[in-house]
Amino acid sequence: MTVSDTTEMIAGMTPVLLSGRWVYCTQTDTDKATAHAAQALAIIREAEGVTLILPQDVARTHGYDATLPMRQITLNVFSDLEGVGLTAAVAQALTDENISCNVVAAYHHDHVFVPEQDAERAMAALVAAQQAAQLD
Repeated sequence: MTVSDTTEMIAGMTPVLLSGRWVYCTQTDTDKATAHAAQALAIIREAEGVTLILPQDVARTHGYDATLPMRQITLNVFSDLEGVGLTAAVAQALTDENISCNVVAAYHHDHVFVPEQDAERAMAALVAAQQAAQLD
């Protein structure tokens, strides 16, 4: 069942820090992007090229800049694609801790990518936001 109420989405987001290190890569050569697509967690086509979110070791092997490893936090609430406020609440909780984030929304869940060195602090901030929403 999808959740669309803002407070319910935040209260139920249940963030989980996943193992692995991810790197955002860009490729203007569509043949090369296609060759690496099977190893990508996500692929996004933009006017400037193809963005691939690759495991850090795969990115390094293929010659991409792998100097900014990110950790993935999955929000385990099945939020409605038309739900309003979850991304804003996550961004605000991380902004308050001076943590950058990149959010990728998929069909079932939202995934937050944060710099590796900030992953534990990001988890603490998101759990605190979830707990605060549960009190509302």
